[in-house]
Amino acid sequence: MNIAITFRHMEATEAMKVHATDKVAKLQKFLRQPMKGQVTLSCEKKLHRAEIDVHSGAEHYHAHEESEDMYATVDLVIDKLERQIRATRKASTSRKKGADRASDHLLAVSDDSVPAVGALASSLPWPSGDE
Repeated sequence: MNIAITFRHMEATEAMKVHATDKVAKLQKFLRQPMKGQVTLSCEKKLHRAEIDVHSGAEHYHAHEESEDMYATVDLVIDKLERQIRATRKASTSRKKGADRASDHLLAVSDDSVPAVGALASSLPWPSGDE
């Protein structure tokens, strides 16, 4: 896992580096391959902007957000990336053969239509051991 952080028009504080690194590192649990992340944090007047690119194998994710608090901005961007990753994973698993549940395709059976055990045993084609 490789995470690079770039600060533009603002001071590079250790607390912000740790916060951004920890948040981006948590995205690795959703990805199958090691990730490479690029975090760009910038400030224009009172508006803070966070932009994050994540690359994991052939998958690429990008999100950006603006707000008045940099910590909240990073959290919002991470939420967007997490939604993107989950949506991609869900779409790829639904395309796999047999990904649908068998229970979704079975007919709904009510309790009244289930035969009793004795009725089921009498309808079997082979003789029972009682004879």
